Amino acid sequence: MKTLLLTRADLSKLLTMEMSLSAVELAFAAHGRGEAFMPPKVYIPLPQFAGDFRAMPSAMAGSVGVKWVNAHPENPRRHGLPSVMGVYILSDAATALPLAVMDGTLLTAFRTGAAGGVASKHLAVAAPRTLGLVGCGVQARYLLAAHRALYAGLRVLAADASREAAERFATEAGAEVASIEAAAGCDVVCTMTPVRKPIVERAWVRAGTHVNAMGADAPGKQELDGRILADARVFLDDLAQATESGEVNVPLHQGTYARERIEGTLGDVVVGRLPRRRGDEITVFDSTGLAVQDLALARAVYDEARRLGVGLEVPLVE
Repeated sequence: MKTLLLTRADLSKLLTMEMSLSAVELAFAAHGRGEAFMPPKVYIPLPQFAGDFRAMPSAMAGSVGVKWVNAHPENPRRHGLPSVMGVYILSDAATALPLAVMDGTLLTAFRTGAAGGVASKHLAVAAPRTLGLVGCGVQARYLLAAHRALYAGLRVLAADASREAAERFATEAGAEVASIEAAAGCDVVCTMTPVRKPIVERAWVRAGTHVNAMGADAPGKQELDGRILADARVFLDDLAQATESGEVNVPLHQGTYARERIEGTLGDVVVGRLPRRRGDEITVFDSTGLAVQDLALARAVYDEARRLGVGLEVPLVE
C-alpha cells in the first residue's frame, strides 16, 4: 500500500468546518474517557529566531500520528511567511505503515477553530448573541467559522492591537471593529494573541460570559487578567500540558492561582463527567492544542481523500 501525499490545496478541497467540529469533539470525548494516548508536546525553543518548534504525537482508535509545527510570530513581517507551518504524518497503528503525509498548517487552523467551537457548544450560554474576537490574525477566521457553523445571527466584534488588521478582518468577515474592552463584553470571547502580559481585564468580562483563551500555548504566555480565572470555572484541554504552557501557567507558577481551582478538562464536560453550567457564571476554556485533535481530523481527511480520490500516492516505504 502506498502513502498518500496531501498538499494544502488538497486539504482545501476536503476540509470543512462541520467535519472539523465533529472530529475534534470526538477527540475531546476520547481524551475524556482515557481512550487516547497523548504524551506532552515537545518544545524546541528558538529565541534567536523569535520562534519555536513543537512535536505532537498521539494514538487513538487504530491510528497514530505526529505533527511537526512551528510558531514564529515575526515570520510575516520578517520573511513573508506564515507564522505557523506544519506537516502531519498519519500511520496505521497495527502495521506502522505511513498512511499519509499532509499539510499540517491548514489542518491546525481548522482544528484550532473547531476546538473553540466545541468549547463554546459545551460551556457557553445556550444561544449566545455576540462573539468577541481579540486578535484578528489567521486563527480568528477559523474561530469565527466554527462559531457561525454552530450559531446563527451572531453579532461579531473584532479587536486587535493593529487597527489596520481589525479593519481588514472586519471588512472580510462582516464584523464590527471594536476595542478590546467591547469585545471582552460579548457572550463568547475568543482571545488568540501571542502576548506575555494580560490584555483582557476582569472588569470587562460580564457574568455569564464564556472565554476561549487560545493564545497562551507556551510557557510565559498569558492573555487574561488573573482575576478572571479567580472568578471563573476553568477547564483545560489537558491538565499536564496546559498547566505548563496554557493560560493558567503563569498564575500557577507565580502562586496567584491554585491548581485545586481548576474544574477539569473539556473532555470531562463532553463525556458528561462535569456539568456544563451551574448558572450565570464565567467559564474559561484554556486551550493549548491537543495532538489527538490533529489525529482525529487527519484521519477524517485521509478517509475522505481516499473516498474522493484526492492526493498523490507514492511508494514512500518499500
